[in-house]
Amino acid sequence: MTLDYPVTADDYQVLARRKLPRFLADYLDGGAGAEHTLQANVRAWQNITLRQRVLVDVDTIDTRARLGGHDCSMPLALAPLGLAGMMARRGETGAARAASTAGVPFTLSTVGICPLDEVQTASDAPFWFQLYMLRDRAYVQTLLRKAEAAGCQTLIFTIDLPVPGPRHRDTRNGLNSTGLRSAGLKAEQLLTRPGWLWNIAIRGRPLTFGNLSEAVPEARNLDAFKHWVDTQFDASVTWQTIAWLRDHWPGKLILKGVLDRDDALAAVQVGADGIVVSNHGGRQLDGVAATASKLPEIAAAVGASLEILVDGGIRSGIDVFRALALGADGVMIGRPWAWALAAGGEAGLTRLLHSWQQELKLAMMLTGVTRIAEISAAHLDHTLPSELIQAGEQQ
Repeated sequence: MTLDYPVTADDYQVLARRKLPRFLADYLDGGAGAEHTLQANVRAWQNITLRQRVLVDVDTIDTRARLGGHDCSMPLALAPLGLAGMMARRGETGAARAASTAGVPFTLSTVGICPLDEVQTASDAPFWFQLYMLRDRAYVQTLLRKAEAAGCQTLIFTIDLPVPGPRHRDTRNGLNSTGLRSAGLKAEQLLTRPGWLWNIAIRGRPLTFGNLSEAVPEARNLDAFKHWVDTQFDASVTWQTIAWLRDHWPGKLILKGVLDRDDALAAVQVGADGIVVSNHGGRQLDGVAATASKLPEIAAAVGASLEILVDGGIRSGIDVFRALALGADGVMIGRPWAWALAAGGEAGLTRLLHSWQQELKLAMMLTGVTRIAEISAAHLDHTLPSELIQAGEQQ
């Protein structure tokens, strides 16, 4: 299979796997357990059909939206992604520049490779910061101050990771362990990717969690970083902790990892400005519902009270339209932007985002809408499956 000019997210995934060592490609592609939820996320969007309309004046299409307090060229933001700086050389900075070019927000992960000040220097647009609640609350406050100083006005707080989920691909590849076996597995895979070794491992150094370098004694040792991060995830976080965070963060606060209507209502009560309907891309608890199936109920419950984003399995501009029709204000994408960055660098990600905006425009034109605010459930095809129609005729 040759891909001289990648177009879709799937194209970029194929090329990314050719460039990345297997342990990184699997880290990016994999999910928890048997990966049923990972697969369900993608299928759920595919099963939503649009209602095509014709002979509507769609000469002028406007995809602009406002997310997290920022004007965007389309209702899409790049989700936080740990280790993105290992997918491409200084990957977070390249992604931030591509997002700025495309006119959409970029979100820097707490466990990204590039630190806040490096991303700020690389991009001329404000970006978002994602936070995990660490046991060291003093360092959390340090991170919040740094994010604010870097110009971040929107904080994405991940709430569905009291502990990392069981990701079997990572275990098989030695990514979840240290010692000779782990080192041997990774070394064997690295030798098959000399381009990655030169361009990223050597020219892209340091490959450490940039935002945490002050907190980890062995700052140049990625295994030491990983051990520190694993021990710092705080399983005691509750809604009261969100109230504490609200007191320490003056900007927009969006809670990422809501998959239940009652939790969405609780987010309203603690003063969140928004939520991300998310199952962590199928990377936490295998067997939970796909995000597309939970979005309508959550949007109906709290859509008038806060901003709703959704992630998980979104693979095209048409999926963006589907999410908006189900009640979201916008989407976040993770794997697709990382695939494009790994495969084609900053230029590859810029091309992908442009392609998605064109797909969104086409979906709007052929469903008869001209502005993002017009998209609703009325633009979905509510035709009943044939078996339900037959059942109704028999009653």
